[in-house]
Amino acid sequence: MEIEIATIGGYEEVGRQMTAVRAGDDVVIFDMGLNLSQVLIHDNVETERMHSLDLIDMGAIPDDRIMSDLEGDVKAIVPTHGHLDHIGAISKLAHRYDAPVVATPFTIELTKQQIESEQKFGVENDLVKMEAGETMSIGDSGQIELEFVNVTHSIIDAINPVLHTPEGAVVYGLDKRMDHTPVIGDPIDMERFREIGREGEGVLCYIEDCTNANKKGRTPSESVAREHLRDVLYSMEDYDGGIVATTFSSHIARVKSLVEFADDIGRQPVLLGRSMEKYSGTAERLDFVDFPSDLGMFGHRKSVDRTFKRIMNEGKEDYLPIVTGHQGEPRAMLTRMARGETPYELDDGDKVVFSARVIPEPTNEGQRYQAEKLLGMQGARVYDDIHVSGHLNQEGHYEMLDALQPRNIIPAHQDMKGFSSYVNLCESEGYKMGRDLHVTRNGNLIQLVD
Repeated sequence: MEIEIATIGGYEEVGRQMTAVRAGDDVVIFDMGLNLSQVLIHDNVETERMHSLDLIDMGAIPDDRIMSDLEGDVKAIVPTHGHLDHIGAISKLAHRYDAPVVATPFTIELTKQQIESEQKFGVENDLVKMEAGETMSIGDSGQIELEFVNVTHSIIDAINPVLHTPEGAVVYGLDKRMDHTPVIGDPIDMERFREIGREGEGVLCYIEDCTNANKKGRTPSESVAREHLRDVLYSMEDYDGGIVATTFSSHIARVKSLVEFADDIGRQPVLLGRSMEKYSGTAERLDFVDFPSDLGMFGHRKSVDRTFKRIMNEGKEDYLPIVTGHQGEPRAMLTRMARGETPYELDDGDKVVFSARVIPEPTNEGQRYQAEKLLGMQGARVYDDIHVSGHLNQEGHYEMLDALQPRNIIPAHQDMKGFSSYVNLCESEGYKMGRDLHVTRNGNLIQLVD
């Protein structure tokens, strides 16, 4: 059976992920994401109002025109998890394909919300839920099967999809870390990855996220970040001023820890910001997390400002606002607080806890620097880097290669500079550039089996 892979987006940057795999006459698309940095550098750009071709030209969404060179029919669109760099373009591109979106329940719910908030293209693709550990037949031949393998990442309900073909498995390995003690959900299913590597024809191709391939050792578990966060917040228990925390809105496990530790130190947690309300509200509604019944979640600016006024009237020492803005995004809550644009007043000595790292990209780094400077000018003291990554460090990559023993490897989720460390790692394991290690760019086709 002919096996061909189209590397559409995410092979020159961290963002706008999209890859298509053709097995015979059937095509499966993995991910359909947004490149957030290309949006952020344009002031007041509203992507939901823009045409897909304009978004392609500005590098915000994948240029999927290469799909016309694949001789087959798209049978499924499969996002791996709910981060926008993996689902953000579904509302703009999925209508071009007569195929369902197949994903885990949390990812499907976030995709549904994304589509409903952008009716411009009238996306009407079926949304099909599939749990980790389940399989689905693809196409009419009865020879191709889609499987979801549970992985751990910085968002809940993440999977690595595996396309089983007569020529072997194609494993789409974006994004994960090896977490055996996660705060929410099940550990990564390494046993299943090892089975896939040794059953039938083995693994024909492994497409891997190279984000942290230059970092030695292993990525710590989310339970390590939880203990770090506990230590920091407990150290503030006797502080009688304001404490504010920020993290990735989609990082439900981290939000859960912040809520619990706020209560431990005698403060009322409150979630503020549109995305904070969206992700945590969705996770609670789907029973992924059990928040206190009195936990306030406010996304609309007027309700957020009313909450800030109440906090100032009743006393900052009794509250822990958990807000958006960990990357210094211009319109996020923390940045507005830093500019003095909310009723919440920061005083000398107030604590601001960043339970997130800066995404290593110039736009984010500049905005975060500016936000921290503004916070410091108001007298706030910043606690940063209380975080663990959602991506594999080098030892995790070695472990995955040992488990899967793939015949071909395609590095993804980086630019050329970012690929270099992973290429070196693979070559140390006996792979060779141009033979079985395929470094590629956006818009290319790789023929694995003629």
